[in-house]
Amino acid sequence: MSDDTTDSNGEVELEARLAEQEEFEPPESFVEQANVSDESIYEEFEEDWPDCWERAADLLDWDEEYDTVLDDSDAPFYEWFSDGTLNASYNCIDRHVEAGRKNQAAIRWEGELEETRTYTYQDLYREVNEFAVALRDLGVEEDDVVTLYMPMVPELPIAMLACARIGAPHSVVFAGFSADALATRMNSADSEFLITCDGYYRRGDALNHKQKADEGLRDVDHEVQTVIVDRLGDELTHFLGDDAYDYDDLVDAQQGERVDPVERDAEDMLFLMYTSGTTGEPKGVKHTTGGYLSYVAWTSHAVLDVKPEDTYWCAADIGWITGHSYIVYGPLALGTTTTMYEGTPDYPDKDRLWEIVEKYAVDTLYTAPTAIRAFMKWGEKYPERHDLSSLRLLGTVGEPINPRAWKWYYKHIGSENCPVVDTWWQTETGGMMITTLPGVNTMKPGSAGPPLPGVDARVVDAEGDEVEAGEAGYLTVNRPWPGMLRTLYRNDDRFVQEYWTEYSDEDSDEWVYFPEDGAKIDDDDYITVLGRVDDVLNVSGHRLGTMEIESAIVGVPGVAEAAVVGGDHEVKGEAVYAYVITEDGYEESEELRQKIVEGVEDAIGPIARPEEVIFTPELPKTRSGKIMRRLLEDIANENDLGDTSTLRNPGVVDDIQAKVQSD
Repeated sequence: MSDDTTDSNGEVELEARLAEQEEFEPPESFVEQANVSDESIYEEFEEDWPDCWERAADLLDWDEEYDTVLDDSDAPFYEWFSDGTLNASYNCIDRHVEAGRKNQAAIRWEGELEETRTYTYQDLYREVNEFAVALRDLGVEEDDVVTLYMPMVPELPIAMLACARIGAPHSVVFAGFSADALATRMNSADSEFLITCDGYYRRGDALNHKQKADEGLRDVDHEVQTVIVDRLGDELTHFLGDDAYDYDDLVDAQQGERVDPVERDAEDMLFLMYTSGTTGEPKGVKHTTGGYLSYVAWTSHAVLDVKPEDTYWCAADIGWITGHSYIVYGPLALGTTTTMYEGTPDYPDKDRLWEIVEKYAVDTLYTAPTAIRAFMKWGEKYPERHDLSSLRLLGTVGEPINPRAWKWYYKHIGSENCPVVDTWWQTETGGMMITTLPGVNTMKPGSAGPPLPGVDARVVDAEGDEVEAGEAGYLTVNRPWPGMLRTLYRNDDRFVQEYWTEYSDEDSDEWVYFPEDGAKIDDDDYITVLGRVDDVLNVSGHRLGTMEIESAIVGVPGVAEAAVVGGDHEVKGEAVYAYVITEDGYEESEELRQKIVEGVEDAIGPIARPEEVIFTPELPKTRSGKIMRRLLEDIANENDLGDTSTLRNPGVVDDIQAKVQSD
């Protein structure tokens, strides 16, 4: 028998073993070096709650020590580390310079066209100071909200830290958002300062970002001063106009200048992060300095196992909360090297991420299931081109990851040597809430894991009673935590109504946070998040979670990604419509379609049987990678699709619609 045949048989046996295996232990070599490896931490946090969160606060340097860990006298307007003062910029930069690590890389940036920039902690200290002085000269004062509308360029975290240094909260607007979204957020925050850029690259093309920013400014109802970063150089000529300044000119004019970091109360606002609301009006989520910064530092330390000597990479966008917490504030508070990448994972080829991992010898990779499903579709040949042996830990964020994608990630990226932390959290929670501790817990693919130490998360029924193991219900958080949002900007009533009224007993002051996610819990208290409670289909009176059906479909060999929506049905009320992307090497076929139907029936039951299985090369996604299920639902119901121009791939909608009509 040839070696090739032996290798082939071994591969088949490995795939079979992985498919059957439901639990995975962290490697001993990881546990031995883990920041947190003692399972008694859960009991210790429980016995010492809420003072257990002093461990998080101890990761920071405080100007004035706090008097109280938690003030719950005005619940649900909780306060953490009351009367303590600190500065986030100082904690992310100055103290590392003072500790003798000024020449360590703080940020490694990779441009889409393979340009690179490295900022040491001394470089970061210098430029953050100079830009902070420039902002003050422009009139930015403490508590002024500064809007940042920028792509993944180093000037974005520099601007965030410069704002934090002078006590001015920042409001980052994702660069992929429309001009109207920018105007809405600036008006809501009464923001009189905008930092943006001329443009950026996407798949090799230079995009004009300033044009979009200018369009948004026309709908802002007050005067605005604008700072523009020149990213594209000669690729795009731009004019500053009135009340507009060039970033480089401002920094150069302040060369060598320094500004003392402003002492901020722990409860002072660090930033606003606008997120979608059920009413259509975006919600300004308010995060504060002490609780938020301590929480993201602690979760970066305990869950992501970040160490100062690491090269760490969260492959998200700073325009979202993941980037705030786990590209900027968490990693830099711990003094590590954080990696930024401007472009897409498949430009100029589908191995771009693995090229970067190899180039910088990345220790930890934290990315989204959306990306992992794309990697699966492209095939393992791309990661196999590169040496990924530097990786020590893998993580996922943004949505639940199905078991098959988890195992692919574990095998082909982590070589079965890296724990995988599947993390559940939200913009509102500030940081991770439910996940395994990689040096402590067994991993169960598809299940996020237990609540973190000190976090009281439960799965309850409609009456608020805890469900039995194996049953589905609603996820709740029954105690406050340091990283939590404090309120919605200038809208305390909406804050209470949206998050705290569903399961709370106001008469007994028992306030319960409701994140509007469905979940299941098992006998080991591991929680599987099923998705938003509105991502539920009502098929013949049975409530079925779209995430559960999608996981069953992706569990079928040959399927890379799936999206499930409801379509109108005369008998059932709603029927299941499945849009499916095949892996490389697999073709659309009736045989595969039947296997998908059987896979859903086996996993959930005949009631979840898809009415239609539509094969498509792509799914409609926003620029942040979210699947636009609403459009797929409109296609299933033959409704008008409306505006699709904000999609990452608008042409795919017409292709899917034509496919459905032809079928």
